Amino acid sequence: MIRLQDWTPSNICFTTSGDLLITMFRDDRTQSKVVRYSGSKEKQSIQFGDEGRPLYSEKNRIKYITENRNLDICVADSKGHAVVVVNQAGKLRFRYTGHHLTTPYKPFEPLGIATDNQDQILIADFLNNCIHIIDQDRQFLHSIDNCNFKGPHGIHVGKRDNLLVAEFYSGAVNKIKYMK
Repeated sequence: MIRLQDWTPSNICFTTSGDLLITMFRDDRTQSKVVRYSGSKEKQSIQFGDEGRPLYSEKNRIKYITENRNLDICVADSKGHAVVVVNQAGKLRFRYTGHHLTTPYKPFEPLGIATDNQDQILIADFLNNCIHIIDQDRQFLHSIDNCNFKGPHGIHVGKRDNLLVAEFYSGAVNKIKYMK
């Protein structure tokens, strides 16, 4: 379907419009970007902010990606210690770098990322063994940290707002009802 030269795909998600978003890193590991495809045709490349600086860290090849209901692209950049949110045009909306209540001792290391039907962004914080929940404008709402996670890695919000959490160290996948 798509063949890349000098770039390696990392993670993917489908948008509500049916486009495909792919996080990728340069083979020499010096750059990362997000590319939007319609079928096999590249429509958009998101790599740099307004000042020409990279939006995503070069240190981490694997970046998780999702799109929320207002069409923002949300990327969990673990080695950049941030969630980078850009609008549909690729302009930076915000960076979320954790919350002092959930990251008092270890750096914020976002891995899995998902959105729900309330436009909340859910972020698996691998090192702090919790899930951050923020609104679509970066406001920290609360965390899920009472589940004894062991390296939360991949997450997905399913039907009826059930949160599925894949744990790296235990090998478990847990189903959590996080909305009341």
